[in-house]
Parts: sequence; structure tokens; C-alpha cells
Amino acid sequence: MSLRMLPLLVINLGGEMLYILDQRLRAQNETDDKTQRGFWSEEDRKRVLNDIVRTMFSKAFIEELMKPQDVYSIRALRCVLTRLAHTSIMRLNPASMDRLYDLMTMAFKHQILLCPRPRDLLLISFNHIDAIREMVTDSPCLVNQINDAQRQIIEMYTPLSDGELQLIRQTLLALFQDMHIRVSIFLKEKIQNPDGRFVLSTSGPVPHGSEVPGLIRWFNSRGREIRRREFPSGGCYTSAVREGSFDISGDRVTRLGTNKYSATSAEDTRTSDTSKNTSKAKQESVGPNPLAKEELNLLAKLMGGMEVWSLAHADTGIRVNLFPTDEDEGGISEGADEPSFGVINIQATKDHQADTELTRIAAEFAEQQDQPEGPSNKGDDLLAMMDEL
Repeated sequence: MSLRMLPLLVINLGGEMLYILDQRLRAQNETDDKTQRGFWSEEDRKRVLNDIVRTMFSKAFIEELMKPQDVYSIRALRCVLTRLAHTSIMRLNPASMDRLYDLMTMAFKHQILLCPRPRDLLLISFNHIDAIREMVTDSPCLVNQINDAQRQIIEMYTPLSDGELQLIRQTLLALFQDMHIRVSIFLKEKIQNPDGRFVLSTSGPVPHGSEVPGLIRWFNSRGREIRRREFPSGGCYTSAVREGSFDISGDRVTRLGTNKYSATSAEDTRTSDTSKNTSKAKQESVGPNPLAKEELNLLAKLMGGMEVWSLAHADTGIRVNLFPTDEDEGGISEGADEPSFGVINIQATKDHQADTELTRIAAEFAEQQDQPEGPSNKGDDLLAMMDEL
């Protein structure tokens, strides 16, 4: 597992979040419903995006991300992204946040799968950063924040070997391997199967620095070619295109990481869950993970000086249904064409309350977890440092 994955993970997912929020807020402002039209003005949309970008690229937050560390759990990562989305006046109901998280993760997973070579992960990240910079061009302070963060990313990742970057790519793929959520825009473009798995093409340009497959060459001890033979490669490959720019600005060449939602409709941002593992992950992500308490407390302070909070008791703001099928009370609604399945509801809370012995054991675990385990706990030193600032 790579200890340098977290900055790329958060920045790319954050970029996808901003793409979707920008598209959905624009769509709500242009709705045909006169009662909703103008609810989000252009100034409100810019304020939401600026507030999220300001937090996402703040100096303290970026410095914390840059430290070598284990990747957070899916639940902890979701809590961080939820807090990031709520750093503005916007408040998403649980159903909208579910859809937003699904779209973010599936889009980034698709980009990782199509990444021609490990080093192109940086180009994908730079495409996200370039697009975010374009969103806030009217704020020179935010542009400088983004540029400073990008310089740190360049200094950190460009010296890494291909092997180290491949380890980062493998760690990212392992994180998302059980997520198979169907997205309308991917299904329409036929890059995703009905079961939620992506379609990988066996054609197109080969990675930069590679040759088109289909030729075997033999060399003698002096390095001279003595024999060659062609074989069917199983695909239609072409020569590699030029390498993208790894500077602050420039042509990235690849389209991976650019905004796919700039010209899409609300129907294209529909998602439906077809994986048992994904359903389980959704249920587990309702509340913050106690095991990630130290991590989330630190990041919460970096994002706004507040302790870890519960979504059910979040401060009030402007509540938004990003997606037209969401219910006002935050109920999760699937597509109308989804088949209905029988669901068995297990009331675990009632069972624990009814069983005195299990309740006692659970209370003991909670007391042990609240007790400090010494300086070796992840994040303890950082929390102490933050308290002294």
C-alpha cells in the first residue's frame, strides 16, 4: 500500500465533486419550474464553489494531505468529502450526498482504469486542478492557493519512479474495486456494462514511450537484430501521442480528468446501485466511523475548526436536492425502471437493547475505545500539535 496516495485521491475526488455541483446548480437555476427558478443565483453558485475550493486548497489542509500516511477507510473518506461539500452555505440531504459520492467515485475509478501508464495519474490530477482554477478565475487569492498546492504536488510526485506511481495506482484500484454503481452518462456512451463494470477498449494509442504490439525481435550477443516475427495483437493500436505537460500550465494531451458534465442533462447524473458490497458500504456510511475519530477531528479542524459532527445534527443551511428524483426528506430513490427486491430489515439496535448481556459488552468496548491508547495512536501527535497552535 502506498503512503503517498491521499493527496491525489482527495484532489481528484474533490475535482469531480466540483464538476457535479457546478452542473447541478446551473441546472437548478435554469429549471422550467417558476417556483424554483432563480433559487440559486449565479452569485450563490460561485460562492458555493469558491468556499469549497478555499477549504480544499487551504495551506493547512494541503500540508496535512502531503504527509505520508495510510489511506483512510471508505467511511472516513466519505465523511471528509461530506464535510468538504458542506463548507459553504449549501446543505445536501443524505440522498443527494449518496448520489454525489457515487458519481465522484465511479468517475475517478473509470479514469484510473483507463490511465495508459502510472505517471499519467498526475496528468489526470492536473486536468482536475486546471478546471478548478478556471472555475475561480475571478478570485486571484484562490488562484494563488491552487498554484501553490499544485507546486507541492509537482515537487512531491514528479521525482517518483514508475514503480512507485504504479503502487499508487494499484492502491487506488484496490480502494474502489468493489464499487460497481451504474451511471447514466457511462451507460449511454457504452463504456459501462449493465452490471456496473467498465468496458476497457483494446484499441487506440499506446502509452507514451511504448511501441505498438505485434512484433517480436531477436538479438544476438552483439546487440544486432537477427530475426523478427509478427503476431496478432488482439486490438487495433496506434503509435503513442506526445507526452502531456507536467508544469503548472500546459497541454495535458489526455482528456481523462476533464469535465464530462459540462454539457449533460440531469438524467445523465442518475445512479443506481447494483452491488451488494456497495449497498453495504452505503449503509455503513450513514454515520462517522469511530475508528477514524482522530483523523476526522484533525481534518475537521483544518476545514473549519470544528469537531467531528453527525449529519443528522448538522448546522442549518440552504438544503438542496441536487438530483430531481431525490425526496425532500432525504429518502434514497432509485430509478423507476429498477426492479423491486424483497428486503429483510434487521433491527440491530432493538436486539442490543433487548439483550442485556450484549448491551453490557458493547458498553465495555465503547469505554475502552474512548480511553487513550498512548502516543502511538494515529493522529494523536498531530492533534496535540494543532491544540498548541
